[in-house]
Amino acid sequence: MIEQTEMLITGWDYHPPALPITDASRISSAISLDVMRKRASTKKGIACRFTCHFKIDGERVLECIGENSYVIDLEDVIDRQELLRMIRNAFTQFKEKFGFRKLGTLLSDKTMGPLNEAEINLDVILEMLV
Repeated sequence: MIEQTEMLITGWDYHPPALPITDASRISSAISLDVMRKRASTKKGIACRFTCHFKIDGERVLECIGENSYVIDLEDVIDRQELLRMIRNAFTQFKEKFGFRKLGTLLSDKTMGPLNEAEINLDVILEMLV
């Protein structure tokens, strides 16, 4: 059985710029994913941390960090497709949490970009679940 913990926003570092932004093309964003192994005597799992940075002219305006975990029974085997589904689901929850938190910031009309799945080394993560 696979259980997912709640996505928590563990970091929110917002620095509004001194001047209003008149050109939205000056705003850039980047997303990263870090994965850590978790293990107990009866369970295994991974912890996922997503970090999103928004910058204006190279200066950081916002850093948002969200974390959650997947707890899996030891006898369960996870394949690439299941792992990718888990990561996508966690990222969707991260985007939803960000969507609520961004209201009231100068980024209220901006959306978080997609997660670059080609950069995720699924084989390394799968090794953590053996």
